Amino acid sequence: MAMKCVLVRANDLSTGLAVNAAGVLAVTLGHKEPGLIPEDARDASGGLHAGLINVPLPILVAGRTKLKALRERAGQAKLTVVGLSDVAQHARTYGAYITTLATTPPEALDYLGLALCGPQKSINKLVGNLALYGRVTDR
Repeated sequence: MAMKCVLVRANDLSTGLAVNAAGVLAVTLGHKEPGLIPEDARDASGGLHAGLINVPLPILVAGRTKLKALRERAGQAKLTVVGLSDVAQHARTYGAYITTLATTPPEALDYLGLALCGPQKSINKLVGNLALYGRVTDR
């Protein structure tokens, strides 16, 4: 079964927040799906290079309402879902994030981005209508 992973970021993020969101989501996705990172590789002189993700990782864009719905649908489909919310963005420490998240109802979370991974067919069904970042950013 072919796997697919995507990052979906909110279409209204500044460049700095968009880059930060992509980094946080990618690192966490690599932790949640360790099979995405293959063995290290060597160059011609024997120098070691860290293994890089072994599937494409397109970055897509969506409105915040769509992100919230997408997170719910991806969870129901039993896909790997990593969400970066406003609660995480505003927390100064991981402890503060955990504490605030524990008292925040799910419907109150505002997502800046999502990382999704799972069977290619399932991912395509969820994100097939989203624009690729850099092409159209107003969906």
